[in-house]
Amino acid sequence: MTFKKPFRAGLMGLAVAALLGLSLSIGTATHSYAEMAAPPAAAAPAAAAPAAEAAAAPAPACAADADPKKAVLEKCTPNSGDTAWMLTSVALVLMMTIPGLGLFYGGMVRKKNVGDTVMTSFAITCLITILWVICTYSMAFTAGSPYIGGFSRAFLQGILSDIAKNIGNPNPLAATIPETVYICFQLTFAIITPALIAGAFAERMKFSAMLWFIGLWAIFVYAPIAHWVWGPDGFLAAGNSDAMIKVLDFAGGTVVHINSGIAGLMCAICLGRRRDTGPGHNMVLTFIGAGLLWVGWFGFNAGSAVTAGLQAGMAMAVTQFATATAGFVWMLIEWLHRGKPTVIGLCTGAVAGLVAITPASGFVGPLGSLAIGAAAGIVCYWGVTGLKHMLGYDDALDAFGVHGVGGIVGALLTGVFAVEQYGGTAGLLEGNAAQLLNQVYGIAIVLVYGAIVSLIILKVIDAIIGLRVTKEIEQEGLDLALHGEAVQ
Repeated sequence: MTFKKPFRAGLMGLAVAALLGLSLSIGTATHSYAEMAAPPAAAAPAAAAPAAEAAAAPAPACAADADPKKAVLEKCTPNSGDTAWMLTSVALVLMMTIPGLGLFYGGMVRKKNVGDTVMTSFAITCLITILWVICTYSMAFTAGSPYIGGFSRAFLQGILSDIAKNIGNPNPLAATIPETVYICFQLTFAIITPALIAGAFAERMKFSAMLWFIGLWAIFVYAPIAHWVWGPDGFLAAGNSDAMIKVLDFAGGTVVHINSGIAGLMCAICLGRRRDTGPGHNMVLTFIGAGLLWVGWFGFNAGSAVTAGLQAGMAMAVTQFATATAGFVWMLIEWLHRGKPTVIGLCTGAVAGLVAITPASGFVGPLGSLAIGAAAGIVCYWGVTGLKHMLGYDDALDAFGVHGVGGIVGALLTGVFAVEQYGGTAGLLEGNAAQLLNQVYGIAIVLVYGAIVSLIILKVIDAIIGLRVTKEIEQEGLDLALHGEAVQ
């Protein structure tokens, strides 16, 4: 590469030297750092994250039998500290979708489509909540088979009687909080996952088609994959002793980000390219949205410990470290590549770091988080510039480039940098190469299933009502044509 200015060459040298030094130090420092700084394994919290690495943890205090296939319960009182933290986490993660994601995406589309973009996030929040109560919570988080849960909590039946019996939570993954709180916490994940897909089809999908696609996708894609990875008897669940493949996913690298990313890619391919494009109308909205996402992500990752303990603290710390690193690395690369750093670029890089650290947040230490953040900044920048242009798809707001690619990076590196004393499972650097293979298998399974089923749903909807707005509506703008409203 030829640099026009010595300053830019110096920045490149600094960035490369820093990344090289970091990568060389990680391998030698991670294990010794863990021995000095990590709490002993016996002090790990009793309840694991949705990723369920709780195999080494003591039996839940609220369950007479920790085997998820035997719903034998006894009366119990949830822990007030854990419950308070999880109530806070629910609010933080909901804030990530409304208003966080709505503003983040809304600032990057053209003015004539802002209303449709923010309304999509809000409407998805309402739709997914209704489906969650009816069936998708039960399908994802109750025992049934290794592939899908049962319907014992359809319409949340039994909740009131369990409260009357003073039963906290029959789910062993969250034994110290009320089930109602766990339901709401996992609901916020179920909401933001399909909302992320909207970044791929922004500015050209029918609102009615969007509602059908999101509803069917939540039932046939999100619920099964959430059960595989986080369900008490899922075949990819790390906390299930009978699982065929134990995938580490603390807060949603596979379930949320790879899942939504591949669905977004299928949407972009099926819809085709936009007829005309232009710069986002308001970078300040994107900045505000990114800030809300960053703050809310502490509930996303640290909340996934499902306890207010040591693991939540480490998850919060590494989330901050990885996000800052990814944002800064992205800014340097963009500065060198395009000659100027941008607000949109810095915000996008930070979100890439949040995505990549998500599956690893309960398993890695500070050094691992720095490496994951740096990798996310580099690889996701390539994902939204080189990869997208190389393959020719129009991922409007880079749902796949950031969430799909970032989720893959984070899930893979979780298998590299996982520290046994932090999360109960060793990674490649601690001699457990098998875990990296497990991560690869999990990524491949989610990508293939998500791509195929998403594509089927899209094709069926397209055949019945059509996916894309007309040329005239696209030129006029979706706000006026579909909603009768316009941003002033």
